[in-house]
Amino acid sequence: MSKLSVMQSIFLFIGIFVLASSKTTGAQSVGVCYGRNGNNLPDEQATINLFRANGIGRMRLYDPVQAALEALRGSNIEFILDIPNTQLQSLQDPVAARTWVRDNIQNYLPGAKFRYIAVGNEVDPNNGGTSQYVNLVLPAMTNVHNAIVAAGLQNQIKVSTATYSGVTSGFPPSQGSFQDSAKGFIEPIIQFLAQNNLPLLANIYPYFSYLGTPEIDLQYALFTAPNVVVTDPDGNREYRNLFDALLDTLYSAVERSGGPNIEIVVSESGWPSAGDREATVQNAQTYNQNLINHVRGNGTPKKQGKAIETYLFAMYDENQKGGSETEKHFGLFNPTNQQPKYQLSF
Repeated sequence: MSKLSVMQSIFLFIGIFVLASSKTTGAQSVGVCYGRNGNNLPDEQATINLFRANGIGRMRLYDPVQAALEALRGSNIEFILDIPNTQLQSLQDPVAARTWVRDNIQNYLPGAKFRYIAVGNEVDPNNGGTSQYVNLVLPAMTNVHNAIVAAGLQNQIKVSTATYSGVTSGFPPSQGSFQDSAKGFIEPIIQFLAQNNLPLLANIYPYFSYLGTPEIDLQYALFTAPNVVVTDPDGNREYRNLFDALLDTLYSAVERSGGPNIEIVVSESGWPSAGDREATVQNAQTYNQNLINHVRGNGTPKKQGKAIETYLFAMYDENQKGGSETEKHFGLFNPTNQQPKYQLSF
């Protein structure tokens, strides 16, 4: 297949979705996460060109790389920009936060379309790898938010942090709450978001829940269950897929922590194509196709009829990604030739 025909076919799987969803209000299109943990990745400009060629209108960028920000300028791609956990310490100083906003946001305006700033990713008091950052997230969020307000950008750029479903517990979803060990960390953040009308970003991975819970059926995780799997007595809500159950569990936890009106943006979701049990190309294709179809406007049983802003993880396989082997195999595109790993269509 020629490069042109490949580009055209991929446009069908993401571009049509972007065009269709752009007719609704708010942020309703599916984006793709641009992870950069690989030694065989295309350069930043080539990556932005690939996003644009395929009609992908949203991105998550995990650190403020100058070359990527320059390439995004004028691209019309809206994006989440992360502040990595390792940079949170430097932003405890309000002056440093204003400098960060100047250098990494204002310097790229008006051409770059910043959407959210994710101040830290998956910080968790129960995780030895991230627990050192627990006391740094909220002060950094506050300082960055104040710097954005001072720059007059608060109506176009929202500050948040990216959490994940591992900090919640409770079943069925209406009983969701933050784990006791995490409440002291996360509840002040929820209250800050509520006070400032800011969203919560969350990484939702049915794959990892499936892998860690033997009683979960694969079809329930892949959106292919033929019948209702879970009935929640609260409102007689019925769940046919694990994605909705995880998201509504988090919504319940956020409500219990003082954020009944907070919107949750799914800042990562995906399925690996290799590396562990049920990590196959077919399952990755099935999950991502069904996720794209689902988030367009179905909502969840708790938030019915509302499109779910969602970012697929990830643009490329990342051969230097840490953690389990599956972490290296979430890509939609092969980094060496920029061809799709599998076809998604509408």
